[in-house]
Parts: sequence; structure tokens; C-alpha cells
Amino acid sequence: MFMSLIRNRRSIRSFSDKEIEPEKIALLIEAALRSPSSRSLNPWEFVLVRDKGMLDQLSSSKPHGATFLKHAPLGIVVLADPKKCDVWVEDASIASTYIQLAAENLGLTSCWIQIRNREFGPGKMACEQVADLLNIPAHIEVESIIAIGYPVDSLPGHPKESLDYTKVHDGIYGKNFS
Repeated sequence: MFMSLIRNRRSIRSFSDKEIEPEKIALLIEAALRSPSSRSLNPWEFVLVRDKGMLDQLSSSKPHGATFLKHAPLGIVVLADPKKCDVWVEDASIASTYIQLAAENLGLTSCWIQIRNREFGPGKMACEQVADLLNIPAHIEVESIIAIGYPVDSLPGHPKESLDYTKVHDGIYGKNFS
């Protein structure tokens, strides 16, 4: 079941107007809160955004690669407290991935919007813009926004033949996996 899920999952940027059921949102949050965390420190936090006006504003928080968020019925902003864990980036990334896999499992689609280390505009970072819009405290970092919804279109999964097995090394670097 898991392999089928990851074989078919694609990043989708076109969402229908259909609202996401509250029970599905609850399951997405449960998946995020169950994501692995180094030393179980759980530095992540999440902001659920369903307000169309706020989704529209957040879609402008990064000049490239976020505009589709304004058409999503749900955005989950993934945050973390670096004071709680030195590997907060990894923990927040794992939580983001869990959200995406849970969405796929629930018949939803998603797309990751990278916020950390991305520019909003001259002199301002995307994470600062998101923090300003959502009233996020200064000590909390913004990792990503996951846009979620029901798809307008579906895309087939990437074929196995497109996987680059030259990136897999067997035992030592440079020895091909066969």
C-alpha cells in the first residue's frame, strides 16, 4: 500500500473549490504530530490557513513557486523552534513530508512551498513575510507551506524507468547498485 502511494503521488498545483472535510484536516494534523523527531524533541508547530484572503496573501510571500496557494482550500505552514532542537530543519521537513503523504492517502493532493532561505523581495526573506502575516513570534522559524486540496487534474506517477539508479551506491561510493 505504501509503495503504491509513493509511486502515484505527484506535486499538484491546481485545486478544485471543494472544501476539505474537518475529519480529513484532523487526520492531516495527526500525521504531522506523529512525524519522527530527533530525540523526540518535537520542535515543530503548525498553522492551518483556510481563509481565502490569507491564502492569497501567503501566495505572494515568495515571488516564484507559491502563486498556486491562493487557489488551495488549505495551507499548512510548518514552523519550528530552533531553541528546542539543533536539527529542527530536518524535523520540520519530515513533518512536511508526512503531511503530504497523509494528504495523498486521504484522496487529496499537495505541493510543498519552500519558504526557508527564499527571498520575498529586496531586503526581505519569505520567512519574514510569512511570519509578519501570521503573527509568528521572532524565535520561531518558517520551514515550508504545504498547499492541499482536491485536484483539478491528475498526473500519472513517474515511471520506474525514470528513476536514476546511478545515484545509489552499493557498499562504497562509486560502486553501482544492481
